Amino acid sequence: MKRTLLAVALAVWCTAAVATDVAGSPNLTAPAGASVYIISPADGATVGRHLTVRFGLRGMGVAPAGVSRPRTGHHHLLVDMKQLPPASAPIPSDAWHLHFGGGQTEASLTLKPGTHTLQLELADAHHVPFAPALVSKRITLHVE
Repeated sequence: MKRTLLAVALAVWCTAAVATDVAGSPNLTAPAGASVYIISPADGATVGRHLTVRFGLRGMGVAPAGVSRPRTGHHHLLVDMKQLPPASAPIPSDAWHLHFGGGQTEASLTLKPGTHTLQLELADAHHVPFAPALVSKRITLHVE
């Protein structure tokens, strides 16, 4: 019983420590001249439902989520989003905010037929956007 209570107390303390670290973290500033961009597909392209999106990054490196290294971040792909997520909190993880926390530089997507927009946003080790936001140009795709 004492071990169970100790384990629960330790789990609560660790969760609170991590939450405080993420929520209390100031946004990191990206180096001057850093940029993120979508290599392919091209803006205005007509594509099939299954496609590969290639990510580009200048002036910084890619590191997996949870790994804090200077001048690094990881990609998030925003699908059909008209506004950027709030800068003061981690980027949400859902069907419109795709996380690539393994340090991926491309992704295979399946989109429904129609017109869609894609935009990249680079975030720090805790999924918090840089300040100012390090985002690509929003591209429009026509999916057949």
